[in-house]
Amino acid sequence: MSTSSATIDGIETRYAVEGSGPPLLMFSPGGFGASMEAWEKHGLYRRTRMLSQLQGQFQCITFDKREAGKSGGRVERISWADYVRQGVGLLDHLGLARAHVMGACVGCSIAACMASTHRERVAGMVLYSPAGGVRYRRKQLERFRTHLAYAAEHGLAGVVDLAATTNDDFSTDARLGPWVSVLRSDPEFGAEYRDLDSLRYQITVAAMAALLFDRDTVPGPEPDDLLVSEVPALIVPGEDASHTQAAARYLQECLPVNEYWDVSVTAQTAETAPARVMGFLESVAL
Repeated sequence: MSTSSATIDGIETRYAVEGSGPPLLMFSPGGFGASMEAWEKHGLYRRTRMLSQLQGQFQCITFDKREAGKSGGRVERISWADYVRQGVGLLDHLGLARAHVMGACVGCSIAACMASTHRERVAGMVLYSPAGGVRYRRKQLERFRTHLAYAAEHGLAGVVDLAATTNDDFSTDARLGPWVSVLRSDPEFGAEYRDLDSLRYQITVAAMAALLFDRDTVPGPEPDDLLVSEVPALIVPGEDASHTQAAARYLQECLPVNEYWDVSVTAQTAETAPARVMGFLESVAL
């Protein structure tokens, strides 16, 4: 994969554009570690060969979410609007006025937010295995609490030192926090992180967790915005504790123009899943 980089909203963003056809902006699976490689390494998407098949019909734009992969980051109270800003900024960088969008896992939250706040930029959207549910929210908040407790006990210097001793990310070792990939890739960022005011950091990160994970349905888009959305959507359910069928059904209930692919994860195969996604997107005018 040939990659490029661009400064989006003041943050270095690694991205790739491959394939031909209508543009498709893809918000990766993987939670806080959502890098472009997840489309080819994450179980479901690797098994279905989703990305490689989509590239046969679409210009697929993949990228490392801020604070993930080789993209940069910034310590602040990150909101869903910040994640949307990265996606919209990437379209601007590429000179694209309009595109289809596809989200997987928590990427569905960003895609749905983008369709709500930038309707003119989104033709159609695919929401594949959306994250959400009571257990999902509780798990995310507990992850932040674990990180903040470690930072309070060991200091931010201790977080930097821990990041240097492991290849884990925030999802697999919550002590590392949401900026772990930037700590490893950017020594200057790491030096500044060590010197941050501890109390201010605790307040910022606690507020970020409360802002991102404030509901037991799909986090991110407001239900009132979903109810008036005009963007056609394909919704594909997951079926585990973090990607509940209830989360997918919630989106089906809220979005006025949607197709719900009611099929088990095991039936989402390399033969069926990419074809279903491509068939839907080809039916939506860009």
